[in-house]
Amino acid sequence: MKKLSILIDCDPGHDDAVMLMLAIGCNLFDIKAITTSAGNQTQAKTLKNALKILQLLETDIPVYKGCDKPLFRNLIIADYVHGEMGLDGPSLPEPTHQPESQSAVEAIARILMDSPEKITIVPTGPLTNIATFLLAYPHLKPKIERISLMGGGAFRGNMTPTAEFNIYVDPEAAAVVFSSGVPITMCGLDVTHKALVFQEDINRFRAIGNKTGQVVAELMDFFSIFYRRERPELNGGAALHDPCAIAWLIDPTMFTSKPCYVAVETTGTLTTGTTVVDFFDILKQPPNTEVVYDIDRERYMNLIYEAVQKLP
Repeated sequence: MKKLSILIDCDPGHDDAVMLMLAIGCNLFDIKAITTSAGNQTQAKTLKNALKILQLLETDIPVYKGCDKPLFRNLIIADYVHGEMGLDGPSLPEPTHQPESQSAVEAIARILMDSPEKITIVPTGPLTNIATFLLAYPHLKPKIERISLMGGGAFRGNMTPTAEFNIYVDPEAAAVVFSSGVPITMCGLDVTHKALVFQEDINRFRAIGNKTGQVVAELMDFFSIFYRRERPELNGGAALHDPCAIAWLIDPTMFTSKPCYVAVETTGTLTTGTTVVDFFDILKQPPNTEVVYDIDRERYMNLIYEAVQKLP
């Protein structure tokens, strides 16, 4: 079966790390590049974290450094979830590969330009790099098959009552992406707060017996601390957000979704960073986003487990 050509833009991050393991371990994708965004931690740390994960997975996908800060705002990071380095918990190998010299935005443009086929972009952090690319190279939009992203939410937020972290960090960038006309799949908090990893799942990863399984377990041990303390409504589960954007590309039948019109609020006093999802078609606008809102959690965890089994 022909592999799907994708480009991943991420800010590792515990759940980004597991997303990379799923994308690489499933062996279904031709991953053209990994670009890093600032979000869960600073650009310097997310860049190094991406290189560390690839070192662990013994793969040499090219990595490109992205923008240091949002388009117009100061950077907000989630060190209270991901720790001082952004991947606190396990001991990860020091990378032997260096990031490529080209910038993330230039690399995205070159890869799309050179590709004979359309490429799917998978962003799992703030959308700064993707928006910068779309603004600088609008003529390359037709080379994008789809943007499958983790971010936003129809009915809930985690930074404000209605705004999710990735969108809240750079709402202007998100507004550019959602208004771009490129087909979008949005895996927001509505689905990712159901994509929960529990202690029995962590034990199962640890029991695989390979290096990657051990790292997943140690990542999730640390990641779960925040959720068990701050999100008791999840009953001991931690929301494994970012792999949803890859899992939807692998098997959309494990999800429930609905085409909706989505716009991003950039100026609201109480609502900045909100993805305004017209779930009930009140505005009568053409849908621009496949909004994912439910998941078969067991199938999701099995998918990740099977990918991690195949890794070093």
